[in-house]
Amino acid sequence: MVKLLLLRHAKSEWSHSGIGDHGRPLAKRGTKAAPLMAAHIAKLNLKPDLILCSDAARTRATLELALPKFGTPPPDTVIDGELYLASAETILDIVQSNATDATPAVMVIAHNPGLHTLAHRLAVKGDKHAIRNMSLKFPTTALAVIEFDADKWKDIDPAAGTLTDFIIPRQLS
Repeated sequence: MVKLLLLRHAKSEWSHSGIGDHGRPLAKRGTKAAPLMAAHIAKLNLKPDLILCSDAARTRATLELALPKFGTPPPDTVIDGELYLASAETILDIVQSNATDATPAVMVIAHNPGLHTLAHRLAVKGDKHAIRNMSLKFPTTALAVIEFDADKWKDIDPAAGTLTDFIIPRQLS
């Protein structure tokens, strides 16, 4: 069984003039939510074996705040510019080309709408309440945990995932 954790970056700051979208830093709310979500992930024993992260400032900052909560050794991490505002198809391709048989749990830290779209396409089974909540909105620092009845990442089929959890930061505070 393989597990995919889709984490949207923490809340970013919009008020910095002269900084483009790619360089936007985290807002104060984001700097609080990211380690809180990471601690919850660790508490649920969902520590990823591999983290794939967009190269945008807000995703890298989310990663930096999360990593200490996962203990040592930290998960392998890949910063990939192709994840910046990537489509659902691109995100899945990046997961399948980076994950190996030795990485049964992969986390992606990226952006909407691609992350939200991918979660919908993959997680068609699971808790109906969680699926409904996820379909309504995939807010900043939200986490979708999707499991697949497959041993290899290349063998996962779209629409074959089970949503085992959908957590938003508001539920943790």
